[in-house]
Amino acid sequence: MASRDLAESLLPVGGGAATATATAHDEYDERAYDSDDKVSIAVSDSDSEDGGGGGGDAMRPAFSWRKLWRFTGPGFLMCIAFLDPGNLEGDLQAGAAAGYQLLWLLLWATVMGALVQLLSARLGVATGKHLAELCREEYPPWATRALWAMTELALVGADIQEVIGSAIAIKILSAGTVPLWGGVVITAFDCFIFLFLENYGVRKLEAFFGVLIAVMAVSFAIMFGETKPSGKDLLIGLVVPKLSSRTIKQAVGIVGCIIMPHNVFLHSALVQSRKIDTNKKSRVQEAVFYYNIESILALIVSFFINICVTTVFAKGFYGSEQADGIGLENAGQYLQQKYGTAFFPILYIWAIGLLASGQSSTITGTYAGQFVMGGFLNLRLKKWLRAMITRSFAIIPTMIVALFFDTEDPTMDILNEALNVLQSIQIPFALIPLITLVSKEQVMGSFVVGPITKVISWIVTVFLMLINGYLILSFYATEVRGALVRSSLCVVLAVYLAFIVYLIMQNTSLYSRLRSAMTKST
Repeated sequence: MASRDLAESLLPVGGGAATATATAHDEYDERAYDSDDKVSIAVSDSDSEDGGGGGGDAMRPAFSWRKLWRFTGPGFLMCIAFLDPGNLEGDLQAGAAAGYQLLWLLLWATVMGALVQLLSARLGVATGKHLAELCREEYPPWATRALWAMTELALVGADIQEVIGSAIAIKILSAGTVPLWGGVVITAFDCFIFLFLENYGVRKLEAFFGVLIAVMAVSFAIMFGETKPSGKDLLIGLVVPKLSSRTIKQAVGIVGCIIMPHNVFLHSALVQSRKIDTNKKSRVQEAVFYYNIESILALIVSFFINICVTTVFAKGFYGSEQADGIGLENAGQYLQQKYGTAFFPILYIWAIGLLASGQSSTITGTYAGQFVMGGFLNLRLKKWLRAMITRSFAIIPTMIVALFFDTEDPTMDILNEALNVLQSIQIPFALIPLITLVSKEQVMGSFVVGPITKVISWIVTVFLMLINGYLILSFYATEVRGALVRSSLCVVLAVYLAFIVYLIMQNTSLYSRLRSAMTKST
């Protein structure tokens, strides 16, 4: 009872206090958005009516550009995870090491990422709940807390790279005046920007991220224009698959960076920012339709930006001595040495794009952290408190990294690789629950995915798990030293694999029979 009283003291105030016990309990349950915060998608009086009989079997309303505009926003926040500093580093390293050869893989990785994100949006719209909430309802408490811990680890790993990326950009733009740790401190305050904008409504927040994406698009398009990559080689790279043993590492990096575990949870929550009557099938169909369109448009923009970065470095550094040692910090210097100042110092164009990438991705990471914490743990804390808790999870370890590591130190490369592995191992804990839930008619109702979509989704999941398994084994073989450490990691790996098997088997008839047999025997 005391814990309930403490939690209630931290709940947002307003909206009319509930007097009935049942209503009070509903108010206590975590929700992605309060009804007052949601955006109305009605563009005419007919939108407030049931388009044909209350049963909900009415057809989806006709297409409307104004309606599409009302739904536009969540997909662009989602696509920022495809443009974070980790992705940009993967792009530039792929271009420098493999030239145009891996562009086809970037295309198909984006397609796979689109499939996952569309399933996430479908889940959120059809159920009115986001993935973290549904995991809390679907799995026992111990599994829920394990999934929460894994997702938080992935968030911290991603946020460290994103904050460091922002700090590098600030260091470049200040001509080295602001040290790395200073850039981390500046970036830490972005949660206050987030809180400030969130108080002014969802649309203002979405517009802010739209500006940051536009800054990235313009910056990297200018770089593309100044360096003039080969259009012919670009098209060949997109349609002709090529992969050699020398570029395996870059290929794995491209695929591994596209699927961010926290982004799957984030998108299922973002789509609930619109007022949708989930009791009317036609309205849910309409929302899924428009969200699919705006998500695909957003991912086309992100793909264009990733293509620009990859081809710029393919044109400038493929086959050069710098190709193997290029990274986020020295990339701008290399570009400046090679291309100089045709329109504006290309070093600063790179830094501006990197800063927009880092700032947008760290703020969306804070946003995702709130939904993840609230959904898994059923916490409805005040916005400022949730943001501060989520921010501190990443800023404290990032500050330690900034103080004790130099970005040009080889140890930083090992740390970066370790962070990539940390995020990679969390992918099954987002994808397996997602596919399990969208395949359950009890959860999705008539919006359950069909058998073909289900099979394709599992194929993509297994492929991504194998790709990331390669990354894990490569890191284990090259960076892990000592018999004690290796044996300890083997034990952890066994537990990790057992948990994945549990998540896959948990909703099968075989698992039910085994559990029933074990219950009877005990």
